[in-house]
Amino acid sequence: MAMPATMKGNRRIPYAERCVLGVDGCPAGWAVIRINLSDNSVSGFIASVFQEILAIENAAMTIVDMPIGLAEDAPRACEQMARKMLSPLRHSSVFSPPKRKMLSFRRYEDANAWGKENLGKGLSKQAWMIAPKIREIDDAIAPEDQARLGEGHPEVAFARLNHDKPCTHPKRTAQGQAERLALLSRAGVSSAQEIFQSLRADHGAKAIACDDVYDASVLALTARARLEGSALRFSDDARDARGLVMEIWG
Repeated sequence: MAMPATMKGNRRIPYAERCVLGVDGCPAGWAVIRINLSDNSVSGFIASVFQEILAIENAAMTIVDMPIGLAEDAPRACEQMARKMLSPLRHSSVFSPPKRKMLSFRRYEDANAWGKENLGKGLSKQAWMIAPKIREIDDAIAPEDQARLGEGHPEVAFARLNHDKPCTHPKRTAQGQAERLALLSRAGVSSAQEIFQSLRADHGAKAIACDDVYDASVLALTARARLEGSALRFSDDARDARGLVMEIWG
């Protein structure tokens, strides 16, 4: 599988200088885990806005836990495929994002009412809570960016590391955290807990949660796997009204 070119000005960035990024939304903005491709070293940071992440020129691939590509009315096929793979244990972790029209509303009540009136189905509060971050990415990217940027789902990614079996325990339980940390360590990311503690110390206890870092870590591994051709991809190749492919990587 050919790797997407990463350019800096008119110069192709050598492989040894490139990295992959896994990104998850957090209260302080975006939790980012970086894996350098030359030595597989791992580091983490918090970006306040998504544009900061897009500006990292040596990022050969970025996978973010946020919907990219929004349907007009029908459900996205990629979510249905992901739910099937994660059933029965973790299928509820895949929730439906807002339809594209819903992003134009500024109040949950209006978006929910529009859905009920026009689609026969409203919008969950969980989906509405991430609407600002969905809007932030949607405003920042174009279809061509998807050559090195993709939507990922952490539970799909953890399932791939677990021989295509979903995790047994929910991610916010002690057992679930231990289960995911073991999978990350086995895949070469043994420092996720230390990175979380460091970011928490630097930014404050309310800035980031441990599952933000664990999810970003597994998506960084997904970004590397996508480059290598071994990542899971769920999609029917449909594009939304902006031309964005609706797909989920894991």
